[in-house]
Amino acid sequence: MTQSKMAKELSFNDYAIVSCGTLAPELNYLRKEGFLDAKKIAYTTPGRHEVLKELESQLIQKINAAKQHSKKIIIVYGGKFCYVNADNPYRTIDTIIQEQGTGISTSRINATHCMDMLADESQREQICGGQKVLWLTPGWITYRNHVFQDWDKGKANENFPQHTGGAILLDGIGFWDKYSKGHPEEILDFSDWMGIEIRPHRIALDRLKNLLSDCVISDLQKEIAELKSRLPAHSLKPHMIQQLENLEEKLENAKRARQSAR
Repeated sequence: MTQSKMAKELSFNDYAIVSCGTLAPELNYLRKEGFLDAKKIAYTTPGRHEVLKELESQLIQKINAAKQHSKKIIIVYGGKFCYVNADNPYRTIDTIIQEQGTGISTSRINATHCMDMLADESQREQICGGQKVLWLTPGWITYRNHVFQDWDKGKANENFPQHTGGAILLDGIGFWDKYSKGHPEEILDFSDWMGIEIRPHRIALDRLKNLLSDCVISDLQKEIAELKSRLPAHSLKPHMIQQLENLEEKLENAKRARQSAR
């Protein structure tokens, strides 16, 4: 299925999206390509996973701002590694999202972190061939001053060289060719600072698109179930029947587009 055809059958125009800024290169690419037609995409500062108070404050702020554009919000944050609160392990990224009140529908994509949004564990294992590598995305390079804000050379030496397989960049947007030609000195400087080589690996953005699509499908399924629970047992109201049929048609179109994208 072509990109434009899939975008037509699977639309995000009822949604606002709140994402870690690290994924901005990929999400902006999907918007430009016509796949992601969300009403609004808002980004937190990249790499705030080591500054939890700031991450939480920005996430809440962006969700509240997104409410002004839509009552349906997709959160592009990982569930396991993007927010780790050692002082309160029971406080998770989902807890923060759920606290933002009723009257809106929030869905977080089903991934552990940004690398997992681009390639799942089995894909990453196949790419690295069992080597211990540092995974990167274009955002980790573009916004490295934010991601590694408080890291000095000593901390870099403690962490990066243990990745004996070097660093692998998961590139789904043709980033490496352009960036390495336009900013070769920055690539060399970053590699020297880490003490390991950076190797690009070209991927498709199918996994990210599917994770986003799954949020829409799940929301439609919930809407249909909720509407059916409100349908009168004997006298069906025409407008409710029409609403149900419209939702079911949207769901089938979304499922078909999701299946064709594999």
